[in-house]
This record gives sequence, structure tokens and C-alpha cells, in this order.
Amino acid sequence: MRSSRALAATAAAVAVLGLSAPAAVAWDQPSNIVALPSVIAQGGQLTVTVDGCRNGGTMTSDAFPTTNLSPIHGANETAKGTATVNSNASPGSHGITVNCSGKTLTNPTAFTVIGGVRGGLGGSSTSGATPTDMAIGGGLVAAALAGGGVFWMRRRAEKRI
Repeated sequence: MRSSRALAATAAAVAVLGLSAPAAVAWDQPSNIVALPSVIAQGGQLTVTVDGCRNGGTMTSDAFPTTNLSPIHGANETAKGTATVNSNASPGSHGITVNCSGKTLTNPTAFTVIGGVRGGLGGSSTSGATPTDMAIGGGLVAAALAGGGVFWMRRRAEKRI
């Protein structure tokens, strides 16, 4: 009875270990398209990695021209490529399609392009202070002088007590 419990516990441990061990799988088609950085400005460089692309391939997008993927030969048969985002790429989400040995994979929302900042005068129409600015500043100075005078007058009155 004692040995059957030990045998059952050992069998359960082996089963758990066998199920939790990673499977050794031969990658035969592309998977897991990763673009870094995932948010990029127009004209920036984007690095893309793809698992299961053993011999390299190509990647395409509407935001950059067709670019080659070079094999890295890691554990996941990864390929890597660097693309330059077009300076006129439209802001928003963009997809990447990868072709590896005749097999394709698309990530429809692989990265996001952000547009440039619109610089300018920020709404100003004159240089220097306007008459309204001068009136507001003068009113604040007058209020400060009046408040300071009241403060000093009260201090003088307290000393007489």
C-alpha cells in the first residue's frame, strides 16, 4: 500500500513535468511579427522580427517600401529587418505582411505612425504687450501697492497699543 502511493505520486510528478516541458517544434511557417518601436514618427527606423522565418524573406507595408529579412538562426528560427518609415506615411495604425519561403503572415496593427507637430505662432498676432496686457498689469501693481499700504498701516497701529 505504501509503495503504491509512492508509485502514484511519482507517476503524477512525471506527468506534470512532461506536460510543463516546452515542446520542441520545427518552425515551418512565419509567426509572431514584432515591430519595435510600436509607435514611430514619420521618417523613423523600425526594426521587425519574425519567428519561423528560417531562411529570411521580405516584409511589406503601406508605410515603408519592401524590405529584406535576414535570418538570425536562434531558437525560434527568427529573422530580422530594419525599415525606414516614409516621411509622408499617414498617421495611424499600419500593418506588416511577411513572406518567408512562399508562406505569408500579416499583422494588421503592427505599429502606429504619429504625425509631425504643427509649429507656428500659437495664435499671437502682435509682438510685445497689447494695451489690454498693460491695463491688467497696471491694475495688479496698483492692487499690490494698496495691499502693502494697508499692511504697513495696520502694523503701525499695533505698535501704539
